Amino acid sequence: MASTHPPLPTTRTLKELAQRSGISAATLSRVLNHPELVRPVLRGKAQAALAQAGYVPHGAARSLASRRTRTIGVVVPTVDSALFAKVLEGLQQRLHRTGYQLFVANSAYSPGREAEQVRALVERGVDGMALVGSTHDAGMLELLRARRIPFVTTCHHDPGAAWPTIGWDNVVAAERLADYLLDIGHRRFAVIAGVMADNDRATQRVQGFRRAVERRGGSLPTACVIEKPYTVLEARRAMAALLRRPQRPTAVLCGNDILAFGALQECLWQDVAVPQQISITGFDDIEMAAHCRPGITTLHVPALEIGSLAAAALLATIDGRAPADGDEHVCLELELILRGTTAPPSGNRPAAPPARPPRASPAMKENR
Repeated sequence: MASTHPPLPTTRTLKELAQRSGISAATLSRVLNHPELVRPVLRGKAQAALAQAGYVPHGAARSLASRRTRTIGVVVPTVDSALFAKVLEGLQQRLHRTGYQLFVANSAYSPGREAEQVRALVERGVDGMALVGSTHDAGMLELLRARRIPFVTTCHHDPGAAWPTIGWDNVVAAERLADYLLDIGHRRFAVIAGVMADNDRATQRVQGFRRAVERRGGSLPTACVIEKPYTVLEARRAMAALLRRPQRPTAVLCGNDILAFGALQECLWQDVAVPQQISITGFDDIEMAAHCRPGITTLHVPALEIGSLAAAALLATIDGRAPADGDEHVCLELELILRGTTAPPSGNRPAAPPARPPRASPAMKENR
């Protein structure tokens, strides 16, 4: 419904707006710079007055006065990821409550490109930076230290790092997933991993899978690990190659849910029953994993919480406060979500692929 109050004239200064609105200039300034410090009712009135007056603070002047831009930069490996989208949402929600804005860039899994994006964000005066993982250009990290720009890394855990890390132990999490499959009787494994070059998360997950299998007396040869970009099509191609082997794996561990979904689709197209003939696991627990058929067994990553905790750690450092106890290096335990893509191996599953040629979807035909 349209406002019944006539708009206030466009206002150039907070002093003018204070005189017209009856709200002190100090309160208006506090709402602009530290809204969390103002009582909700008064904050709402002040924000309405600011909006009605069309008041927009001069960013450059405010930055010179406070030496802050109230902006945070974040560089993620890709924006085409449900997981990273949730991390960004968690960051944004926490920062918005304190009047900060988020600038987002993506690195395409390239440390060199990440360094370029970080430098560009630093030149624009961001007050802090959020990054993903532990693999970064050394010169870029030195730049952040030299400029005294606080930064936090997410989606991994490194208690030895000189900066806050918010995430989980990828090796331990992957071990847990492999241990579950071992516990229900699987012994022949294959892995469809993300491309491991410059991706510490993908590398550590393969390490965890291998460590669990070897600890139980088995092996995961390099030939049983297929690296693919995180796309459904590439995962289908990887699974097609595994199904052509004379002795198929009974379980395929996938580096994330997108790869698991692609592997599942290839099995469905080739009339390979999941989980009766082959089990498949994912990683992340994105929404799609629960709603495909069968649902994907996976590990739940609390991405919203990770983004929120990363923002809290950054804000504490920017404000000159030490993060609360336990908040500097947060290691979250991932929950194992059991769904329909896993079961004990079948004793009567055929060891060789069917004699008739497998079906391929139109998309697979076009891209082969």
